[in-house]
Parts: sequence; structure tokens; C-alpha cells
Amino acid sequence: MTSVNHKEGNTEEYSFIYGDEAVTYEVIRKVFAEGKKKKITIRVHPDCRVAVTAPQDAEKSAIHEAVMQRAQWIWNALVEFRSHLEYVQTKHYVSGEMQFYLGRRYVLKVVEDQEAISNVKMERGKLLVTLNRFNEDKPKLVKALVSGWYGVRAERVFHERLAELLPQTTWVDGIPSFRIMPMQKQWGSCSAKGTLMLNPHLIKAPKECIDYVILHELCHIAEYNHSERFWRLLTSVMPNWKEVKSKLDGMAELYLNE
Repeated sequence: MTSVNHKEGNTEEYSFIYGDEAVTYEVIRKVFAEGKKKKITIRVHPDCRVAVTAPQDAEKSAIHEAVMQRAQWIWNALVEFRSHLEYVQTKHYVSGEMQFYLGRRYVLKVVEDQEAISNVKMERGKLLVTLNRFNEDKPKLVKALVSGWYGVRAERVFHERLAELLPQTTWVDGIPSFRIMPMQKQWGSCSAKGTLMLNPHLIKAPKECIDYVILHELCHIAEYNHSERFWRLLTSVMPNWKEVKSKLDGMAELYLNE
């Protein structure tokens, strides 16, 4: 399962001062397997939550020191994610709103043409929606047309990417089937029988992000859980998956916004 984000329990909460602002961070205590290197990791989530994963026996002073060493990086990440969140507003499906396709931004333009068949197409940096009539249901009609357009594009592109990626996944027999299914908390999932489910909103992301989700789910055919073997397998077919995942997580709020 490729989740939008993940949160564990048993957290502690602390803060530090950067400039004139207090930055709060949560600490998640983790028990490491015997022989595995214990380390403190820091992550800034797209919703501007700062999470620190630390060994169960780590001293608070050691955790705070690790956070302070990366204080500027944390601050820069918060600034970037806050700039993204400024654009996350409820969509009204009217001209001027922003839409995404394969990682690129398009301006929505809605026009009326009584002699045309209602349709959606990309045209010079715009996502052009043509309606053959305007009435009080216009936003609802535009949303339905745009959602349908995304669904058709997702079906086509996901098929193309799956065919391109399959030669790398030597553990997969045949061509897995997949379904397009809107989800709020997942980009994709894989059933015990090897059927993939992919979120149509993923079509708004760059192709490398689509590839990451598809490869992630294909790895579940060999290893159903997120075990060490699973992550080794994913790394073998996409060595930079962490960077790609970070890019996808960073834009999740915008891509999932309806």
C-alpha cells in the first residue's frame, strides 16, 4: 500500500526557537532490531508537521541536538510547504483555477458553445472545458467532465507505465490487472491476489512519481508487507525512490484537492 502519509503512536512533543518563531516537533520512539544501527531521523510532512524518529533509549538532549543541527533545513522545508498550502483551497471549478497533469500546472478555462459537444482538452497551458449550455449546475458539470477526463487519461498513462516497468519486475508473472479507484489516503494498493488499485489523482503527478507508486505496488506481489526484503526489492528497481516519494508527498495536498 502506498500511503499519502503515515503516523505512528506514542509521541512526545517539544519545540525550538528559529528566528522569531517557535517550531514544534514530535518525537516518535522506535525499538530497533538487534544489530541494526540506531539513528535519529527527521522528516517535515506536507501538512507542516515535524516528526523525529529516535531510538527508544535516546536522551532528550541528544534528540534536541540533532534537531538543532538541522534547524535551517527544517525551517526551509516548512517555508516551502506553507507556500504550497496557500494554493490549497476548495475548488469551485470556474475559470482561473489551477489544475495539474503529469506534474505541470494548467489554468482551467470554462467556455460555452451551444453548437459543441461538452468536452475537455489541453490547449496552450490551459485545461479548456467546453459546455454547450450554462446554468446553475455549471460547477457540477465542469467537475464531472474534469474528473472523467482525468480518469480516461489515468487509465491510458497507467497502462503505458505498467508495460514500461514490467521488464524490471522479474518476480511478476504475466501482466497484473489494475483498477482506477479514487482514494483520500492512498496512492495505490495491491490485493493478496496481485490486483493493483491506483488513485486517478496520481495522473496529476510527474511520471517518475507514477512509476514509484506502480513499482511500490508491484513489489508487494513478492513481499506483501513492508519488510526489509520489500524495501531492498524496491531499491533494486528504483534506487532514488526516497527522493521521488518525498516529491510526491510534498505535492499531495494539491494533487488530492478537489
